[in-house]
Parts: sequence; structure tokens; C-alpha cells
Amino acid sequence: MTPPTAAYPTHPVASVQQVLGAIGDPVRLEMVRRLFNAGVPVQCGGLYDGINKSTAAHHFRILREAGLTERLVLDGHTCQRLRIEEVDAALPGLLGSVVAGANRETVG
Repeated sequence: MTPPTAAYPTHPVASVQQVLGAIGDPVRLEMVRRLFNAGVPVQCGGLYDGINKSTAAHHFRILREAGLTERLVLDGHTCQRLRIEEVDAALPGLLGSVVAGANRETVG
């Protein structure tokens, strides 16, 4: 297994307003929810349903620029990694709370 390589420079975690704006979109919130619940990098195609690749790329860019995710290449596959530790350091508890709420809405 080859070590992961970042496909883009990693952005610092943005302000709380920018982070909330990034996850305020239902598609991006679902991407973050799936990444958080997986706990590991996930191939891009496993993070969305019902949108095309170019739209998904737009959403991934917004998440990356807010500092929430990074794009990695693992064994030749493009994946997204949720930067949980970095976001928690900058905005303690935010991701866990938002994802817990999203998980409740998805189940209920």
C-alpha cells in the first residue's frame, strides 16, 4: 500500500461562519456526515448520490477551502478525508454536534 498523497494543498480551518456556510448546504452536510461516520478517507463517489461529478467537485472544493476536508490519493484512488482533529482544535465540538443532528434526521 502506497502512502497517501495530498492532491491539493491543505487549507487552514476557516472561520466558524465559513465552516457553517460550507456545511449549510444539504449535499455538503451529507458528504461530511458520511466521512465523519466512516472515520477513514472515502472514495469520492461514495460520498454523494443524485448529482454529477462536476457538481460533486464543486461541493468538494467548498469543503476543502473551508478547511474541513482534504483530497488524497490512496493506491491510485481519489479519496476525501475529513480533518476531524484539525476542525476540533479550531472549533471544539462543532463537527460532532452537527453530525449527531444530521444522523438523527437521517434515521428519523
